[in-house]
Amino acid sequence: MENKVVISLNSYHGFTVDQALEGAAAAGFRYVELCAVKGWTENVMPDMDRAELDRIRKKMADLNLTAVALSGHCNLMDAQRLDDFRKNIALAAELGCQYIISSTGEAHFGKDETIADDVLADNIGSLLPDLEKAGLVLGLEVHGEYGTGASLRPVVEKVGSDRVGIAYDTGNAMFYGGKKCDEEISTCGDLVKYVHLKDKIGGAKEWNFPAVGKGELDLKAFMDYLESNGYKGPYSVEIEYTEDFTMNAKQPGDLDLANLAAKDSFTFFSSRHS
Repeated sequence: MENKVVISLNSYHGFTVDQALEGAAAAGFRYVELCAVKGWTENVMPDMDRAELDRIRKKMADLNLTAVALSGHCNLMDAQRLDDFRKNIALAAELGCQYIISSTGEAHFGKDETIADDVLADNIGSLLPDLEKAGLVLGLEVHGEYGTGASLRPVVEKVGSDRVGIAYDTGNAMFYGGKKCDEEISTCGDLVKYVHLKDKIGGAKEWNFPAVGKGELDLKAFMDYLESNGYKGPYSVEIEYTEDFTMNAKQPGDLDLANLAAKDSFTFFSSRHS
């Protein structure tokens, strides 16, 4: 498999960045997706002290980890948030990332998100010079009101740039859109630039995202479809557990559970071809 196997450090929401990086490396990952999501998972932030940012970079180097992507969610429908996202673009470039990921609205906290293809496409179009300068690809995540790849297709087509594509989240397609990823991917696979490989138990609006390979989604069929149609981008593992585990303060033993889920997810890729 040519595709990079990545872990999103949102899988370690509520833990320190050091715990997340150490867990990722111990599980076998060599590539990470860092998070700069204000008020949620803040591994790195544009206003972070330079000494701390340098320390994190050294930590990654010491653990033989490379940052492939930055999750920098901002409300891209709100023109006042675009400058915040530009700062995340600059941060992603500074960290050597190839991709920057965002939902269309505020991840986890958006309450007023609507379907607004034209506004969204115009706002994203204004970011193209920044993406070009940084050498980054923007992946629009399947999330919220844009909870399927099919719903993001018109936006990406309106933008009309190779710098912008879909970041397909397999778990979110079911959680928000009620769609099975291995079936829905046929509506948008040609526009997918990045994948959040997230497993799922239960139907729409049921928050249960276990280790990859431990849920009910046919992720192997999903990946087979993408690769048979030429996808060579990353697979970024994302584990969001249950709502209680994610949202509550972490308890003794929780880090062991997160590390085991990361290890099980990494093992999924070797078992896929066994």
